[in-house]
Amino acid sequence: MIVSFVALVICYPFDKKRIVVHKCSEILCMLFWYCPPLWRRDVKGLENINHDKPCVIVINHNHMLDIFALYFLPLIFRWVSKKEVFKIPLVGAYLWMHGDIAIDRKYGTQAMKKVLQDGQEWLKKGVCIAMFPEGTRSKDGEIHRFKAGAFALADSAEVDILPVVIQGTRDVFRHDKKYLFNWKLNLKIRVLPRLSYEHLHKMGIQSASEKVHDEMVATLQQLQKES
Repeated sequence: MIVSFVALVICYPFDKKRIVVHKCSEILCMLFWYCPPLWRRDVKGLENINHDKPCVIVINHNHMLDIFALYFLPLIFRWVSKKEVFKIPLVGAYLWMHGDIAIDRKYGTQAMKKVLQDGQEWLKKGVCIAMFPEGTRSKDGEIHRFKAGAFALADSAEVDILPVVIQGTRDVFRHDKKYLFNWKLNLKIRVLPRLSYEHLHKMGIQSASEKVHDEMVATLQQLQKES
């Protein structure tokens, strides 16, 4: 965190994308994932990433570690997160340095306005926006109905949607062994083909949301069968 703060202060005049701070987060997350010697990491679909165009990344949400897992993607991104997370000591300061977007979920209209406003500003700088389209963490590990926010942002900013499915983060503790740490966790990440802005705009936000939802559900089911 200290390194990130120093990097932000020193690099800010010529690093408006906060790439250096993002890289600090990436290093921290990679240290976390590679420290347990028996953890396995299976990341596929990176060829679906277009480094020349920012996008809105949509991810299923099972565990706090989903945030750590997304750093396997070679992209610079900002999170949209509920404002309560920003009040957590140290964590909130780190999110602020990273440039993440805080929203108040109690006020849907204002939250949507902030997502569109701040999200478009980052996207114009060439930075992706990462969102959990379900709006909250899944309690059963399945993917539930999507909210419109991520797709409305992509449509207004005229950028693509990049769907990402994560499987395994909720198994960090073994539920069959009184929540003992799982030393053999198997993390799987699948980056699906992008939904272009042109297709999104033509289909409409609701239809595009349902299409991406169904594709992510099918991918998650396949990963569950393989586990």
